[in-house]
Amino acid sequence: MDLGISGKWALVCGASKGLGHGCAQALVREGVNLVVNARHADALQDAVARLQADGAAAGHGAVQVIGVAADITTPEGRAAALSAAGGPGRDFDIVVTNAGGPPPGDFRQWEREQWMRALDANMLTPIALIRATIDGMAQRGFGRIVNITSSAVKAPIDILGLSNGARSGLTGFVAGTARNPAFAGRGVTINNLLPGKFDTDRLATTFAAAAAKTGRPEPEVRQAQQAQIPAGRFGTPQEFGALCAFLCSVQAAYVTGQNWLADGGAYPGSF
Repeated sequence: MDLGISGKWALVCGASKGLGHGCAQALVREGVNLVVNARHADALQDAVARLQADGAAAGHGAVQVIGVAADITTPEGRAAALSAAGGPGRDFDIVVTNAGGPPPGDFRQWEREQWMRALDANMLTPIALIRATIDGMAQRGFGRIVNITSSAVKAPIDILGLSNGARSGLTGFVAGTARNPAFAGRGVTINNLLPGKFDTDRLATTFAAAAAKTGRPEPEVRQAQQAQIPAGRFGTPQEFGALCAFLCSVQAAYVTGQNWLADGGAYPGSF
């Protein structure tokens, strides 16, 4: 299916690996020009080369992929990413926000500084990127904003209080902004993608930590967590990217203000 977005420009954050890279990969294969952001220059440079090869292999040899190594949670990092395509942020047709989640822990040990870091990364930065790009999208009559959040928004996890709070704040903001006729009525959609357990470096890190804490072998920890998923496996970044690309498509024009949960059936509720 042709998603109808070839030739458009997208900003994808946290795109050097994992779910962000999966989203960038799916978009470049649709002929979308990319500005990809991550903090580490070497990893990002490798990702840019892979994405260019992916675009060429899909028949889009002229696609542009620009890497911006910067901390997207800072004003300077956002300014660098938003200006990378040769114009202001309002020139982006697609924005995929993504930042690493804050650490787990006991909420009684977190001070204001920890809360502010979580809010900056997982709520205020996505809002700043939306603010910088959404008016241009509305003026052109097309825009897609996808926020990578977490399945913890749907089913909060007690040790992830920082993430629960910050991401839920973003979810509430999106619920109102996405339904504003000034945006929804002018071809702009805003949606959230809520990943469950996907086979990424971050998931591997959690397995290692759990193994160290419990004394169980890491493969045993991995198998036990996988067994809790009805699908019987972890998701792949490519599957996640495909969902993101669909939400960015012309076919998804009637989907806005939604929280798409991708977790292999792990969430047990009806709603």
